[in-house]
Amino acid sequence: MKKMILGKYNIQVNAIGPGYFITDLTEKLVNDPEFNRWVQSEVPLKRWGVPEELIGTAIFLASDASNYVNGHTVYVDGGWQASL
Repeated sequence: MKKMILGKYNIQVNAIGPGYFITDLTEKLVNDPEFNRWVQSEVPLKRWGVPEELIGTAIFLASDASNYVNGHTVYVDGGWQASL
């Protein structure tokens, strides 16, 4: 398989890895007392995220401030990934 290098075209490939967020799609899980308790006990910040907490990371990755950031996933997950 040929390795594709996009950096030479000034293309950066990064991602945002969200944790547990309150959205319309997760509403049933948020409202499930047992699952909600589990999330709050396992996520180091002890709470669900809200979508607005993804904005700063998205702006950073879309801005010139991230011009030398390439090949990374930025986890916005209340510390979940770091605690594994």
